[in-house]
Amino acid sequence: MTLTAKPDGTRRTVLKGMAAMGALGFAPRIISIAEAQSRTINMQLGWILGGNQIGEVVAKHMGFFAKEGVNVQIQAGGPNIDGVAVVASGRYEIGQVSSSPSIMHAVSQGIPIKCFASGAQEHPFSYFSLKKNPVNSVQDLVGKKVGTQGTARILLSALLKKNNVDESKVTVVVIGADMGPLMTGQVDVITGWQTNTTALKPLGDQRHKDLRLWDNGVQLYALPYYATVDTIAKQGETLAGFIRGCAKGWEFVKNNKQEAVKLLIREYPNLVEKDELEAVDVMLSYVFNDATKKNGWGQMDMAVWESQIKLYDDLKEFRAGAPKLDNVATLEILNATKDARPKI
Repeated sequence: MTLTAKPDGTRRTVLKGMAAMGALGFAPRIISIAEAQSRTINMQLGWILGGNQIGEVVAKHMGFFAKEGVNVQIQAGGPNIDGVAVVASGRYEIGQVSSSPSIMHAVSQGIPIKCFASGAQEHPFSYFSLKKNPVNSVQDLVGKKVGTQGTARILLSALLKKNNVDESKVTVVVIGADMGPLMTGQVDVITGWQTNTTALKPLGDQRHKDLRLWDNGVQLYALPYYATVDTIAKQGETLAGFIRGCAKGWEFVKNNKQEAVKLLIREYPNLVEKDELEAVDVMLSYVFNDATKKNGWGQMDMAVWESQIKLYDDLKEFRAGAPKLDNVATLEILNATKDARPKI
């Protein structure tokens, strides 16, 4: 339960929140009524609610957002929700997509959004094979049947082009999200996120070494945060407060994984605690790395963005022309919060 008093500031609300946190072994911080009456930020996701938001959930429950004067509401996405359109229309203040190319494509089409931080420093998208039919390199994909989601077909094209492999020599099979086609031999290789540990469980000890996009030249960001150009210009301090709260939330997750997962399950009871405990370790390896140790949680490298734009332009993915780097991403909010973002 969130430790914020509702606008009526009833003592009962605060006491209930304190009791809930005490049961989890935390020392609760009483949030003032003034903090509770804060600026609301709606964050539109591009997917259904889940473990990717553990840092934000912790920031909400531990009062990190309230301390910054922001009231964050996470809005679920899904197959029938165009999150970028929702944010671009001004309905919600910020959004988060699974992969950075979504932002590049939107900007190239004249949609006035811009990325202001990245939740994951390296993209977890990988190619999985079995020990009995292993794939050790991109060149090993030649002659193989690769099962991938329709929306991820472009990632395979990018991977093959980056490694000088003729795409016509690879058979593509469009699949869903489960590992069934690989286990039954319908495909030789299958794609997914390393962070989706629940989906990967069926592979068990038959799982061969994963082939990651990032390690093979396709270096994309995952879980980037974005807002409209107008929101960044006019509500910069609100976004900075959001980022400071997120940074503290993810730092807490890093240092208190079990407690963080309990808060996640409290927020989303449909999740399985054991599965999320396994997943959080993998997720943290993508959220924190050498780049965040140097520049802090959420950092971005404009050179990485520039290489992404060039790769997708080479693939002729931008029908309206490649977007300009400065229109795709900004370091303005990150620079304003550099002293508050943990360097881990």
